[in-house]
Amino acid sequence: MAMTVRFGTDGIRGRAYDEITTDLAYRLGRAVASVFATPVFVGYDTRESSPQLAAAVLTGLRDGGAAGVNLGYFTTPGVAIIALQRGGVGVVVSASHNPYYDNGLKVLGLGGGKLDHATEQAVTDALNTAPHATGATFAEFAVDATAESDYTAHLRSLVPGDISPLHIVLDCANGAASHVAHELFEATGARLTTINDQPDGHNINEQCGSTHVEGLVAKVLELRADLGLAFDGDADRLIAVDAGGNVRDGDDLMVLFALDFFERNTLGGGLVVTSMSNLGLHSAMKEAAIAVVETDVGDRNVLMALEEQSLPFGGEQSGHLIFRNLAPTGDGLLTGLMLADLVARRGPLAEQADAVWHRVPQRLVNVARENYNDEAVHELFDELSAAYGIEPADVRLFIRPSGTEPVVRVMIEALNAEFVDVFSARLQSIFLA
Repeated sequence: MAMTVRFGTDGIRGRAYDEITTDLAYRLGRAVASVFATPVFVGYDTRESSPQLAAAVLTGLRDGGAAGVNLGYFTTPGVAIIALQRGGVGVVVSASHNPYYDNGLKVLGLGGGKLDHATEQAVTDALNTAPHATGATFAEFAVDATAESDYTAHLRSLVPGDISPLHIVLDCANGAASHVAHELFEATGARLTTINDQPDGHNINEQCGSTHVEGLVAKVLELRADLGLAFDGDADRLIAVDAGGNVRDGDDLMVLFALDFFERNTLGGGLVVTSMSNLGLHSAMKEAAIAVVETDVGDRNVLMALEEQSLPFGGEQSGHLIFRNLAPTGDGLLTGLMLADLVARRGPLAEQADAVWHRVPQRLVNVARENYNDEAVHELFDELSAAYGIEPADVRLFIRPSGTEPVVRVMIEALNAEFVDVFSARLQSIFLA
């Protein structure tokens, strides 16, 4: 009897072949076929396990009577766009920014958006009662050769501005963007240098991409480029590097986009951020008279707030930005185009960011879930707050279990930089020794 499977904050994720098996993928295909009466578009990233897992999903869809379409190597937001354009749902085989030996299964709802809770429960129930696969290997399905060009043409239509004067370095994380980013940006006429676009099944996210930007920083400085753009494994998020080699995360980008939209009267009623966004962002928005809506961590929560309050823009510090009027989910390639357009219109990224906001010192410590002790964290916080005379309004401690990794994330933020340094160092000595 198979163990009951539940969807986490970003689908089902775990070790490939161990937790994310071809049998699980097959049963997911059967489940999606039983819940939806529309075409199902399946895309996958560049992990060695992804093609066979996708083949299992497609076989399950076929056996369940659904019309499954193999998009091949495809970004997560690309699958969402194709589902939106062609009137279907999506399944993505990817573990995003995780190492190659992990993988995941994510279901996108009608129009490429997140599943609502009722539909997610229906898929979960169907998955846990679906028949098992009769074999361990699966024949691969022919790839729809038109989908990628449809996707890139759509993105370019959303951001038609002239970015040809810019020299841009793209870091594809040896992931799904490797198959599409260079071609997309090349069509704009921009001068390009592309790195980490040679996936071998094992090197996705390995010391590259949005979680390891050191190589991109070095390349931007070496070439004196105008802008660096780093994607993650499935290309739904973006971290940027300015011409001076400074890393610009989602908070930087949200401040700049919000101000630009506000000036052009397209921001609506405010900006949606998560509780991880820096206090400096809140200060900048307050100074600009822009309302901020704060949600729990997770792009799903951002999207829900955008929809509930009819707001057009929001995102996460991690670089997952959602332009709700342009795309059904966060898209690193779209964000990259939007940022390049912003730089072309308004000047260098560093000058823009430094002029409008200042980041409050902030540190994030990841503690293995089995080692975590909440009481020890709060005792340390109280001890150091008293020692440094920290006022409650000048500090923030935020703790949450990760939805995608077996860790607890502890974020400390304060106006006093020494307090932040000491707290994070002491925390690491307690848990990470």
